[in-house]
Order: sequence, then structure tokens, then C-alpha cells
Amino acid sequence: MRNIALRLAYDGSAYHGWQTQASEATVQQTLERAVEKTVQHPVHVTGCGRTDAGVHALSYCANFRTDCAIPVDRIPLALNSRLPADIAVQAAVEAPIEFNAIGSCIQKEYIYKIHNSRIRDPFLDCRACFWPAPLDAEIMDKAAAAFVGTHDFAAVRSVGTETRTTVRTVHWCRAERTGDIITVAVCANGFLYNMVRAIVGTLVYASDGKLAPEDIPALLDRGDRRLTGPTMPPQGLYMHRLWYEGDVGKMMEGPAPHDHP
Repeated sequence: MRNIALRLAYDGSAYHGWQTQASEATVQQTLERAVEKTVQHPVHVTGCGRTDAGVHALSYCANFRTDCAIPVDRIPLALNSRLPADIAVQAAVEAPIEFNAIGSCIQKEYIYKIHNSRIRDPFLDCRACFWPAPLDAEIMDKAAAAFVGTHDFAAVRSVGTETRTTVRTVHWCRAERTGDIITVAVCANGFLYNMVRAIVGTLVYASDGKLAPEDIPALLDRGDRRLTGPTMPPQGLYMHRLWYEGDVGKMMEGPAPHDHP
């Protein structure tokens, strides 16, 4: 039995998130169908994490087990011939049999893109959050720094997936502007449901003067979701980078993902 790890990218606009659902199209079930047609037996594809409806991935890791003998370097082309244009397998590697795309992940980085302009861009409609009111990226970056470290992040977690603890370690959180695009990058050892979108909403609140960057540590200590910023829309969110050990880690370091919306 072989354990195949994949690096893929997808535009999540047409999908109801990653995880298979009974009545909605999802990335997982679309990928599983392509894998099953390729290896000629049923498979379960394990993803590195759930992404919600409308959320994208510039880099995503998934794995499946198979006894198929197709050479690993041919798997991406074989799968892509059976996948729609908005999902692409970029690379494949044989992983240790115990490898698991979610359990073996060391850390992840998400980015969130805001199109901060008074004029809408139709080509960014599903690829960035349109925000016509002025935003101050410097204040947002100052507020972002307050999320770095090991904290209880219940204050920026939506009720949803159950988890044993709401404590996570954020390695970096920063905001920067390039033209009309503000990009927020958050890297952590794990994420809570809607955590990044709520962090970005809190940065927007800081820019609007509804809270000060200096208020954020106390808000995290209080753990009250009602006191932090709104959950931002899904279309601005991208899974961006993932870290693993061994050959899977090298595969995920492959050609740099596209950083444009």
C-alpha cells in the first residue's frame, strides 16, 4: 500500500468548502472522484484542514492510500485530466504510510485580501473582499502584532467545530498594502473556526477607531467574541503555505504559489 501526498490549488468560488457534504459540491468529493477514476478503486482523501464555502487555496495538501502502481510523477497529470479547471494538482510525492495531511502538519499560513477602493473591480469579485471605506494598513499592522504569541483565541472564534482547547500559537500576523490591495497574513500552529476572518475583522475595527491596537490583549483575555471585530466575508481568504517534515515538506516548498488574487 502506498500513501500519496498531493499539493493542489483551487478557486473555492463554486464549492461549499472542502469537506464532503450530502447535497453540495465540495472540493474533497470532486478530488476523490478524480482519484477513484485514476486508481480504479474507492479512496478517502484526507485534507490538511477545512476551508469554508467560497474560500480558496493557493497551496493545499491532501493524501490518500492506494495499491495502484502509477508512477508518482504521472499522478498530477492523470488527476488534472479528470478535474475541473478550478482545481489543479501541482505535485505528488510518496509519503510515509503513517503520514496524515492534517495530523502531520507543523504550521499553516492563511492570507486574507481586501480590495480597498471606492471602485469595484469585477475581476476581484470572488477573489478579494471589496471594502470601499478607507483603511489604514499601518494601524491594522500594529493591531495584528497583538495577536502574535500563545493565547486563548476564543475571542476570535465562531461557534462551530468542537475543539479540545482554544489556545493556539500565532507565529506571525501582519498587514501590508500594495496599491488597492491590503493583505493580512497569519501563520499559526493551528486555527479555530473563522479565526482568521475574525482577526481581520478586528483589524478593520482598529482602522475604523472602534478599538485601539492596545485593547487587543485585554480582549483576548476576556474571551468574549462579541467584543472583537466582525467575521469577514469568505472570498478574501486563502490557505497560502503549509509546513511538513521530509519529502512532503520539500514538495510543499515547490514553485511559489501565485500571490495575486
